[in-house]
Amino acid sequence: MEPWIYVTLLAATAQAVRFGLQRHLSASRLSTAGATFARFMYSAPLVVAGVWIYASVTAQALPAIPAEFWAYAAFGGAAQILATMCVVALFAYRNFAVGITFKKTEVLMSVGVGLLILGEGVTVWAIVAILIGLVGTVVLSDPPERSAQPWHRRIFNRAVGLGLMSGVLFGCSGVGYRGASLSLEGGDVFLRATLTLACVTMGQSLAMALYMRLFEAGEIGRVLAAWRTAGLVGITSMIGSTCWFVAFTMQTVAYVNAVGQVEMLMSLAMSVFIFREKVVAREILGGGLVLLSVVVLVLVT
Repeated sequence: MEPWIYVTLLAATAQAVRFGLQRHLSASRLSTAGATFARFMYSAPLVVAGVWIYASVTAQALPAIPAEFWAYAAFGGAAQILATMCVVALFAYRNFAVGITFKKTEVLMSVGVGLLILGEGVTVWAIVAILIGLVGTVVLSDPPERSAQPWHRRIFNRAVGLGLMSGVLFGCSGVGYRGASLSLEGGDVFLRATLTLACVTMGQSLAMALYMRLFEAGEIGRVLAAWRTAGLVGITSMIGSTCWFVAFTMQTVAYVNAVGQVEMLMSLAMSVFIFREKVVAREILGGGLVLLSVVVLVLVT
């Protein structure tokens, strides 16, 4: 397999663990914004230190940063904050595995976003894959309590909206990060990717700190008090984000997100064996269709 595939698999593993930790934080101690802020606040210093150490050890100068870098980075960073908040909020409506499956519609969304922003097109078979994924999303969107609710209320509900919005936003963030990293000149792939990550993560930390200072008084203190779990969120976030950024620099976002769908299987295992949640047959079917769409997308691209 090509190197970017191994990097993506490591990214997916770290991300599944990180979302599990964030779910625990949001369920027990922190608000949605607090659980989201934890990943940025605790990972930012680690990423900045990592860039400095890597550049020093490899004797590389930091690449010059053009103006377009900041536009791409701001676009990707803002989209990622909103997407993460959507996923954390989604856990209050559906179980962990289904929440992550909704989030993984990003692989379908990133195809369109990549075409619109970076001009990276798709084939007819890729469109077929997207349609299969949409069917899977509809199956997943039907909530467990089907009862006597009209079909439109079962399909069009808050959980679906949060899940699909997170998919769109994560697709936007990946494309933004790829654009930012590719705009840099000089340095190897790892240095360009981690420098992009460092700039984005610091900006996200400052933006979220300002938001919580203004609208969620006391939440920053609770994030600091939950340092044991929140620190693990930061470490897994640093590992996962570094791998994602490297993979986005090496390969098209849609391909990277497609391979990253293995996160869904990891999340399903966590849902059953760690959170002791029940996964019904319909959810397995919907998840299977989404996964099938990813397999088709990988085979035809």
